[in-house]
Amino acid sequence: MGQAGWRAPVQQRYVITSPFGDRTDPISHAYRLHAGVDLAMLPGPGPVVAAAAGTVVRLGPYGGLGNEVTLDHGNGVQTLYGHMSRIADDLRPGTRVQAGQVLGQEGSTGASTGPHLHFEVHLNGKPINPVPFMQQNGAPLNGSAPAPATSSGFAVPAADSPRKQTLTQSALPVPADLMNLYLGAAQKYGVPWPILAGVGMEETAQGRVNHTSTAGAKGVMQFLPSTFARYGVDGDRDGRVDILNTADSVYSAANALRAWGVADGAAGVRKALYAYNHADWYVNDVLHYATEYGGRTGGVACTDGSASAASPQAADAVAWAASKVGHGFRFGADGPDAWDSSAFVQSAYAKAGVNIPRSVRQQRDWLAAGHGIRVRPGDERPGDLIFEDSYLGPDQVGFVMLVTDPAAQRAVAARNPRINVTYATYTGEQQSKHIFEIWRVKTPAHR
Repeated sequence: MGQAGWRAPVQQRYVITSPFGDRTDPISHAYRLHAGVDLAMLPGPGPVVAAAAGTVVRLGPYGGLGNEVTLDHGNGVQTLYGHMSRIADDLRPGTRVQAGQVLGQEGSTGASTGPHLHFEVHLNGKPINPVPFMQQNGAPLNGSAPAPATSSGFAVPAADSPRKQTLTQSALPVPADLMNLYLGAAQKYGVPWPILAGVGMEETAQGRVNHTSTAGAKGVMQFLPSTFARYGVDGDRDGRVDILNTADSVYSAANALRAWGVADGAAGVRKALYAYNHADWYVNDVLHYATEYGGRTGGVACTDGSASAASPQAADAVAWAASKVGHGFRFGADGPDAWDSSAFVQSAYAKAGVNIPRSVRQQRDWLAAGHGIRVRPGDERPGDLIFEDSYLGPDQVGFVMLVTDPAAQRAVAARNPRINVTYATYTGEQQSKHIFEIWRVKTPAHR
């Protein structure tokens, strides 16, 4: 929370994909003022929240901003929130909102090239750069999650050890319709939405791997029929309580977690998750995913062309790659909506004005031939490339990913048809892979 009640307009980590200022509009191709900053949430679309207490003065479709909300904060200050996939049901013109109150869901409505929040600050009717304004009000737009993951008044505790699934798979983006259910269930049952998202990720990768388990658990939140018989509720109010209905599954999970004591402090959160699946690694996996979704005090640096990336071009490549999380994987594809790992990296740097070869082997050899700098593990920066062996065998590179967060050892890549373009950890892979090489693309700044 910033001074005087200001905070970032999101609950998650994010990257700035387009700053305030004159630019060539990606839709109209006209050179004009971009009157705000674009924030793309990580690891995928999440809630948009009020940056400060204020009053709703406009909401609904608004030209190129799509679904938009405008808040008045007094003293001539207004904030605008655009491109949302949906606007919160409880908002009306004249509604008074508090800082951090959910206004809607990040989306791509209106004139938009992909999911993000367009955030503007107006002073006396004129748009001003939100970055220095928010900095002056103690709420810098630095890419970090602005506060511990909270909902209904309590924080998500930190994950401990042991962990299992989270050691090899980072959190995947939450589909917009599923996020809407998490938010609705969180509001009704007082369960932090990141915990629900953590359970959904751990159980079925947000519905991507939704089948009946060997133990007989069913649905997106994987209920045993006996447990569902006790805690199942009608989440979508269609008159039926169905274990395979996604809304019923999510709302039932929130109902069960509440009954198991999730609101009783950190110990209650752990107790409730243990009741969901009797394993310590499961509890820690869910808490780790919840932190990835909701954030804590850390986070990845924003990639607005400054950041801690190896170069401005690397920062641009990372920003583009982050905007494509959730898009498709297909072997041999090179866009615009599906890629394999090497085509994805090639496209990311092409968007930054750097041409690199097409295949993984060609890319690694091109870098080694003088177009790159070999980087020691631990010294990598956002935009660096990690090459590994793959199904091709232990003696040749077959996979490449783009570093996004060295501190967390996270990267992004087009991986496989099941999880598509996604974030993943490379923790421990230097020891487990036959080939593990980190390379930095030389740009004009290095020459």
